[in-house]
Amino acid sequence: MSFAAELEVLIRARYPLIYIQTSEELRILPVVMEIAARRGKKAFEWSYSTGIVPAGANIQSQKGRSAGTKDPLAALDQVLDQVEPAIFLFKDFHPFLARSNFAVIRKLKDIALHLKNSFKTVILVSSVLEIPAELDKEITVLSFPLPTKDDLGHLLDRILDDVRPMKEVQIDLDDAGRDRLLQAALGLTLGEAENVFAKIIVQDARLSGDDVYAVFAEKQQIIRKSGLLEYYATTENFANVGGLTLLKDWLVKRSAAFTPEARIFGLPAPKGVLLLGVQGCGKSLCAKAISSLWQLPLLRFDMGRMFGSLVGSSEENVRRAISVAESVAPAILWVDEIDKAFSGSQGSGSSDGGTAARVFGTFLTWLSEKTAPVFVIATANDISHLPPELLRKGRLDEIFFVDLPGEPERAEIFGVHIGRRGRDPGQFDLPRLATASADFSGAEIEEAINSALYEAFYSGSELTTDHILGSIRQTVPLARTMDEQINRLRSWAEGRARNASTDRTATPGAHLPRKVEF
Repeated sequence: MSFAAELEVLIRARYPLIYIQTSEELRILPVVMEIAARRGKKAFEWSYSTGIVPAGANIQSQKGRSAGTKDPLAALDQVLDQVEPAIFLFKDFHPFLARSNFAVIRKLKDIALHLKNSFKTVILVSSVLEIPAELDKEITVLSFPLPTKDDLGHLLDRILDDVRPMKEVQIDLDDAGRDRLLQAALGLTLGEAENVFAKIIVQDARLSGDDVYAVFAEKQQIIRKSGLLEYYATTENFANVGGLTLLKDWLVKRSAAFTPEARIFGLPAPKGVLLLGVQGCGKSLCAKAISSLWQLPLLRFDMGRMFGSLVGSSEENVRRAISVAESVAPAILWVDEIDKAFSGSQGSGSSDGGTAARVFGTFLTWLSEKTAPVFVIATANDISHLPPELLRKGRLDEIFFVDLPGEPERAEIFGVHIGRRGRDPGQFDLPRLATASADFSGAEIEEAINSALYEAFYSGSELTTDHILGSIRQTVPLARTMDEQINRLRSWAEGRARNASTDRTATPGAHLPRKVEF
């Protein structure tokens, strides 16, 4: 059932008080006026600055009208005095529902009892949900949905019609570019979308499908206001990620999974992936590269920001962070080092009064039941700290194990980092570097090149293979100092997680170790 149909059913069923949580007053007003016209009712709107006026009246005609009804008690009296069937839309009434305004709360409760036997309805519209306990049984809450792709498409068409006569503005939107732009704008209100489209046109004197990152910048404003999530403006792409062939292939196949065509085909939106493995092997880099591959905003979920000192505030912060992520969806939510974030959840009752366990439970419930297209990327280094509930199928689509790069992958990683530093990888002996750097992670390869650059710069010479080899010899990789932990990680991942780099399936005729009993 659509929102308009649901609202009309409630009005017809004589629900006296309806609370609609939205910041889009301009979108909700035509819906209410249309229902009123269809049901043969009058429509009025109220705000503290105008009092009660006919719905849809322009602001000039509102001046001086019903000045006495600016007071909320007087406005509610007029609702009672209205004889004909009517719908009253009260804007931003929530400050008068605070516990100190007991007179307004009591008056509204009296009205609720009266309206059940009349053809009048009161609709409260606010971006803040504020319901006193006295009205809890009288008020019905609805959430007004954000604009659909079709709504944004009508807005874009109207803007394009307005700017086409302007010769200085270039419109370069084919069907694919238009679809990319509208897909990026999902999660914005109509006002926010109109602002960002206008901003692009004013700045560049053009509008094209390549302007999706300007739309993401508008979403960044929403995220900044929340103070709970961090927006990552990433320029990384999979050309800068060496190895991890199977993981890349898995992600590429899901790159179009958020489109309407995928829904029509019957594909559910992908839920998320857990990247488990050795430190410094590209898990965080992959999260940033997925954002570029899928052209979706990347939001970092920092668990440290979630915990507050007041009882219940931590759980509320998680819910608010999730709500913000869903409001800008489709998006990618990156939970870095989730093993550390939820490591204390199992013993939370004795350490923090159960706060970590409740926060973890809130997050798990959302993972299982979310319907918004928010793809979760969780990274972890230590499986011993991972709660088993997180690993259950259905919460995340897949678990990938990111191991140390093999020799061909190390050669590829050397080529990537040498190229990023303005050198031609073809001038270096990459196979020799890959052989010399056994057990090195991608991060350690990058640091070896940085160290070699310092040596070359100090000696006044150009970077060579020998400089990098010298740096490699001076480095003890983490894999040697943490051999036991990494082997334990590999042992756990065998049979429980997919390898991100190479398939583990044994080839026919391959030697398998004989199992004996003692």
